[in-house]
Amino acid sequence: MIGLIVAYTKNRVIGNKGQIPWRIKGEQRRFKELTTGNVVIMGRRSYDEIGRPLPNRFTIVVSKTAHYEAENCVTVPSLTEAIEYAQKNRPGENIYLSGGAGIYKEGLPLADKLFITEIDMEIEGDTLFPEFDKSKYTRVVDEEVDGEIPYKYVTYIKKAPQKPRKKPNTEEY
Repeated sequence: MIGLIVAYTKNRVIGNKGQIPWRIKGEQRRFKELTTGNVVIMGRRSYDEIGRPLPNRFTIVVSKTAHYEAENCVTVPSLTEAIEYAQKNRPGENIYLSGGAGIYKEGLPLADKLFITEIDMEIEGDTLFPEFDKSKYTRVVDEEVDGEIPYKYVTYIKKAPQKPRKKPNTEEY
C-alpha cells in the first residue's frame, strides 16, 4: 500500500518558511501510529526540518543535491526510485509519502490512500497541499478531535477506475 500522510488547514496550508506553522497537542499521534514499522518517504527539506531518521521506521529521503547516511535511512534522487527501493528492499511494509509539497504533488496519483488531518482553521503559510479531485476517493472520517484547535483524521480511499460500458449490439435484436 502506498499512502500519503499530511496535515493541512482549511486553506490547504502545510508549511510556512520551512516549518509546520502550528503546534496542536496530540495532532501527530496518527502519523506515528500509521508509520511506525513501515517506510516513510520525504523530501530533503522535510528531512532537514526533522533532522534525523524517524525511530522505528525506514526513512527514504528524496534529494538530488544532498546525501544522508544513517541507520534505517537512505537517499535516492527521485520519488520513483524511492518507491522502487522500498518495494524491493522492504517488502510487506506500507509506504507513506510524508512531504513536502513536491513529494505530495508527484505522489498524489500514486497513492492508494490519503491519510489527512484536516485542521479546522485557516493559517497563513507559503506552502500548500495540492488540489485533488475528491470525487475519485471515498472519504471516511476516522476521528474528530475537539479542542482549542479542532481537527479530523480523515482517510480518502482511491476508488477503482470505472470500466467503460460496452454499447449493446443493436443488430442482434
